[in-house]
Amino acid sequence: MKITEALQHAIKAERQGHDFYMMAAHSTEDAKGRKVFETLAAEELDHMHFLHGQFEAISRSGKPDPQLKLGARLDLQGAFPIFSEGIKARIHGAHYEMTALSIGIQLELDAMNFYKGEADANQDPIIKGFFLELAEWERGHYQALLRQESSLKEDYWSDAGFAPF
Repeated sequence: MKITEALQHAIKAERQGHDFYMMAAHSTEDAKGRKVFETLAAEELDHMHFLHGQFEAISRSGKPDPQLKLGARLDLQGAFPIFSEGIKARIHGAHYEMTALSIGIQLELDAMNFYKGEADANQDPIIKGFFLELAEWERGHYQALLRQESSLKEDYWSDAGFAPF
């Protein structure tokens, strides 16, 4: 895939990620979840602007812009990186939140794999570097969403009566 095509694909994916996280923020009743989803949406928008800047630079000069930088990252550590621990008490009604985690996990996995593949396919150290940085960033999102889902899954499945629990 040509670098400009890869950047266009990535810009579109980041826009979709932004829109998804904003939808998730507006749909959750968990205050921490709303704030985290809004921040994830802002990070996706930051990625989109960064990628658009690189697209413009490469389209103009054939070279990436080494001056463009990504913004700050949200710290997503702990067993409850997305929602407050209080969500466990409301797990019976947390259908949307569990679905949002599942969709977010897949979006982040796809993004991580795409960026890693583009880093591997490019020899330019600046392009390789920013794709690796984006892959690592998306890996952090992926792991946080996965940890959160894991911390809630058994309670959710048990409460919903899913067999064979």
